[in-house]
Amino acid sequence: METLSFTLLCILSFLLIFPNQTSSTINTTHPAVQDPELVVAEVHRSIANATSRRRSLGYLSCSTGNPIDDCWRCDPDWATNRQRLADCAIGFGKNALGGKGGALYVVTDPGDDDPVTPKPGTLRYAVIRDEPLWIVFARDMVIKLKEELIMNSRKTLDGRGVSVHIAGGPCITIQYVHNIIIHGLNIHDCKQGGNAYVRDSPKHYGWRTLSDGDGVSIFGSSQVWVDHNSLSNCRDGLIDAIRGSTAITISNNYMTQHDKVMLLGHSDAFTADKNMQVTVAFNHFGEGLVQRMPRCRYGYFHVVNNDYTHWEMYAIGGSAAPTINSQGNRFLAPNDRFNKEVTKREAAPESEWKKWNWRSEGDLLLNGAFFTPSGAGASSSYAKASSLAARPSSLVGTITVNAGALSCKKGSRC
Repeated sequence: METLSFTLLCILSFLLIFPNQTSSTINTTHPAVQDPELVVAEVHRSIANATSRRRSLGYLSCSTGNPIDDCWRCDPDWATNRQRLADCAIGFGKNALGGKGGALYVVTDPGDDDPVTPKPGTLRYAVIRDEPLWIVFARDMVIKLKEELIMNSRKTLDGRGVSVHIAGGPCITIQYVHNIIIHGLNIHDCKQGGNAYVRDSPKHYGWRTLSDGDGVSIFGSSQVWVDHNSLSNCRDGLIDAIRGSTAITISNNYMTQHDKVMLLGHSDAFTADKNMQVTVAFNHFGEGLVQRMPRCRYGYFHVVNNDYTHWEMYAIGGSAAPTINSQGNRFLAPNDRFNKEVTKREAAPESEWKKWNWRSEGDLLLNGAFFTPSGAGASSSYAKASSLAARPSSLVGTITVNAGALSCKKGSRC
């Protein structure tokens, strides 16, 4: 009864306060009659907004439509409440704690002279600790790593409030660990490292062979959240997740100027990746990208509300029968008439890949873009590849407008 009363109140309020709200949708044949479906839609939207506002009291919602940003960006005291970010993850990596509950560590030294015996104050000294740490940066800095930054579990890299570039050397490796948050960094021009000793904990260091040169390499790890970073121009992938990694969310990143953007799944022979679950949400795939946004193997992948404004070969690809659930994305095809297809199946004839579960639901396909679906199409087939409710594709521009590392100032909303 209470719900009905609330609904009627909203309808009455809408009609009294916004009598001309739908004037642009008036039926041209009978100018006095408004389109009833649009009126109902507006009423439902008003009800949803009112309900949302009531539920989000105390959650500082900005009502941008981006649930991650709405969770924390309105708070002018975000710099004091940094660890609240850990409560804002969504998707398969939503339980990534990072360094929540741990001490605040401030990086004061951008150097990386000794990967075996790092100095206190450096980034490497922080990430190898055994205890949870929330790692921030004292000022703007460019960190050129001598070797891969091998992270220990329960760490957050939080670049908010300053401009931090990890660039020009090997970059971030998340290997056989859990609960990692990478937020607010500029990661670019990453190179190979290796054939050297590197410390990965206070009690252990070991010999590292050549790395691939990824921006962020996730290897056999879980509960990982990579959010609001700007990535470009690395030797191999911008973000790769392989060798049994799972429970990962890749969100709000801005990716540009790169060939093989994102690999999810080690190889067609590595069947342990059948348990992989990755959410790719609210990212902007921008200028100069070629392919693999992402390229998937075996597991379950929710690709939702991303903005694809550039690709040269294809956007989403895969092999070894991955399940790909594409929802509410905006795909703008290149002008090249031979590369309009969003999808690409690798290493399999059509008789095989037509059984793979790939679907496009509510995607906006522009400039001749087309998505080739396959598989049963039943909702039950995508249960393990569904991690959050998709917003309409018409909202993608708003949701992703602030993708990438943010310019945040202490004392005001970010």
